[in-house]
Amino acid sequence: MDLSKVANREKLKPRREPYWHRLEQGRHLGYRPAQDAAPGGWIAKAYDAETLRKHHHALGNFADRAPNERFAAARKAAQEWFEHLSLGGAPKVQTVGEACKAYAADKPDAEARFKRQVYGHRIATILLHKLTERQVLAWRAHLEALPVARGEQGTRAPASLNRDMVPMRAALNLALRQHHVASSLPWREALAPAKNATKRRNLYLDREQRRALLAALPADLRAFAHGLCLLPLRPGALAALTVGDFDVRRSELVIARDKAGAGRGILLPAETAALLKAQGRSKLPAAPLFTQASGKPWRKDDWAKPFKRAVREAELPEGATAYTLRHSTITDLVAGGLDLLTIAQISGTSVAMIEAHYGHLRQALAAQALAGLAL
Repeated sequence: MDLSKVANREKLKPRREPYWHRLEQGRHLGYRPAQDAAPGGWIAKAYDAETLRKHHHALGNFADRAPNERFAAARKAAQEWFEHLSLGGAPKVQTVGEACKAYAADKPDAEARFKRQVYGHRIATILLHKLTERQVLAWRAHLEALPVARGEQGTRAPASLNRDMVPMRAALNLALRQHHVASSLPWREALAPAKNATKRRNLYLDREQRRALLAALPADLRAFAHGLCLLPLRPGALAALTVGDFDVRRSELVIARDKAGAGRGILLPAETAALLKAQGRSKLPAAPLFTQASGKPWRKDDWAKPFKRAVREAELPEGATAYTLRHSTITDLVAGGLDLLTIAQISGTSVAMIEAHYGHLRQALAAQALAGLAL
């Protein structure tokens, strides 16, 4: 049936089964007339000769186009989907937002970032197989312009931009592995880390400074920060812990939700186990282990401002954040001589990252070892 002419489409009676227009062997463009005066909907159909299955993809009604332009627009959209299939793409397409949802299903920290940075942006509605590098670059520019924290002004540092791009890049790469998109070209360069953010982390709080910080914090946040002083975890991973993640009898903590290394177990020393046991007292297994005084779980937007006030009150370096505590604990573990593989495992990162940011701390240990070679 020739659906290219408006007059032909206007004569069609509404029905459930679309009217089909053959584009080529095994590929059709369908049209389903609406019950009222609204524009009808367009559907693409492809036949897979290997599996002997037919696949369908809804294209929309193209109501923003003039009636005589809708067939061409629908045909173009159908051909883009056919091209996606020919490159090995999955028949069921995803939007960028859906890809982010799928990736963040068990990652609260990533989901929180997507809520702040992706879901409200136009990029979330774009189909993955239609995503372009220009659109990804536009989102990156939007991200770069966002304030570092809610209600604050200032330019986002390259290192912060890199951290914020990681979940998006991971979500798109997962969609690629699952064949929802056929190529990583739209984001491969557009989401590449900023090259001017390779400086080592150098803001370190010693034990006295950490004690001063804890003393300046309100009681509920003090317990959370104390946990960061005793465990080399990302703040988001500590906030995501539930009571059931800590086995009191075995003094073992399971990091079930983290952007990296999720599912790892850590045997805890007595002081750390005592803190977690106190935090979990009288709570159900599914309850957050660390909570605010109100009972709500901790979120970055909740701890950022009081943390900053405590930093000023304790007269600590202005740039100190909750993440600084993670850096400080990892620094102590490296300087203390613990092997890098174990540090990487318990902190949920790679040996390469530990070497890149903390390898210089091994120089003093190496000097001591070399001194032992003296005759």
